[in-house]
Amino acid sequence: MPHEIAPTLQFTHQQQPTALVAGAWLVHVLSHKSTMHEISTQLQQAGRQTDLHWDLTQISMLDHIGAQMLWRCWGKRKPAHISMQAAHEGLFARLEEVSQIPLPLPAKPRLTRTMQLGAQVLGLFNHLYSFTALLGQLMLDLARFVRHPMKAPWKELSANVYRTGAQALGITALVGILIGVVLSYLSAQQLRTFGGDLYIVNILGMSIIRELGPMLAAILVAGRSGSAITAQLGVMRVTEELDAMRVMGIPHGYRLIMPKVLALALAMPLLVIWTDVMALAGGMISAQALLGMSPEFFIYKLPEAVPLLNYWIGLAKGVTFGVLIALIACHYGLRIEPNTESLGRGTTNSVVVAITIVIIADAVFAIIFSKSGY
Repeated sequence: MPHEIAPTLQFTHQQQPTALVAGAWLVHVLSHKSTMHEISTQLQQAGRQTDLHWDLTQISMLDHIGAQMLWRCWGKRKPAHISMQAAHEGLFARLEEVSQIPLPLPAKPRLTRTMQLGAQVLGLFNHLYSFTALLGQLMLDLARFVRHPMKAPWKELSANVYRTGAQALGITALVGILIGVVLSYLSAQQLRTFGGDLYIVNILGMSIIRELGPMLAAILVAGRSGSAITAQLGVMRVTEELDAMRVMGIPHGYRLIMPKVLALALAMPLLVIWTDVMALAGGMISAQALLGMSPEFFIYKLPEAVPLLNYWIGLAKGVTFGVLIALIACHYGLRIEPNTESLGRGTTNSVVVAITIVIIADAVFAIIFSKSGY
């Protein structure tokens, strides 16, 4: 193999301005950082001069990378004055041929804004149709569950109650205590100004038992258990386990959907009670520290300040939120396509939609029971 001389580019001005190209213009020689920087700078300088005579006869070796660097410097066309070896003419001839091929223009979007809006509306109706079909299948599975309780999937139900309920006790307790402390602290600051220290029991009791307890539990469960349900069903779709169950005659609704819905319907009211207790405990601790109110007095005043109907409204919210979260999570889990991108997108959409629906359902409860429990 002949000795590879470093590529050079020199400018001379003997008879006319000339760019003298010499050395080995090969990719592994040009790839050196210092060489590439020097050659690129010189080529940029040469590209600004239109009357240069290019002398390529001193090039010892040339590959398509070196030829392409020169070709770009020339503006993708041969200079008017150039001399080169006959062996190198084929490279530049091919580059010239390729440069003349017209590049395809990017396709213009075929959908107008009105058509895109229509597509989104159709997608919404598609979701509603699938969700309605899922709800109808759940009703049929519940009827089968009532008729044949001995053949029901009790193990799946128990496992889902444990995963969605018992394993969520820690995070709900932590958030509940912190919310109770914050709410009690902010309320105590204002009540102490007006001498209404006793009304902190009313504020904490009504806000936590009727609104904050169910909402906090639902949002935490939607982010924790709802995403897990969607991801589980999505992975089963990706690994074709759902198709295998269908081939074996195992119904998806009875073995997968119904246990998850029933589990959340059972676990959510219990989590609501647990969150209420933790939040009230945090508020009680804060009230004792700021207002000197004893826990015994707080517990004594709580039944008087909060009518029992608010407690049942909170439990009803828990059941409703649990069913909605489970149905939405299963709906998006079954719609996931067999690829990882769809899995991530479906899990995200499941959590966002579940939290949004929970807030809407809470607003509906507030309107329906606006004159009850006060």
